[in-house]
Amino acid sequence: QVQLVESGGGLVQPGGSLKISCVGSGIIFSASTMGWYRQVPGKQRELVATISAAGSATTTYADSVKDRFTISRDDAKNTVYLQMNSLKPEDTAVYYCNAKIFRLEYWGQGTLVTVSE
Repeated sequence: QVQLVESGGGLVQPGGSLKISCVGSGIIFSASTMGWYRQVPGKQRELVATISAAGSATTTYADSVKDRFTISRDDAKNTVYLQMNSLKPEDTAVYYCNAKIFRLEYWGQGTLVTVSE
């Protein structure tokens, strides 16, 4: 059974930093393209960042988070991270971990990030 478990969400002030994590199990993690998406109520889920499978580890970012967020992975720990800096109130959302492998796609349950005074 595939499981993606996010952690690290919480409340942070504007301009602050937060690092969220996602641990995967039941999949060949190192062969998976991993991603972070986010969603706010009433809006579609949007892509935040992706990192390709081990080897190239190519990263992509949404324009809205480029130069502020960094995605990384540690395949020895089956974990993908999202380091978020210079956070803005509009970054408030539920952040979801995503794994893609062999034309299959899996999602975590999400972790809430709130950016507010």
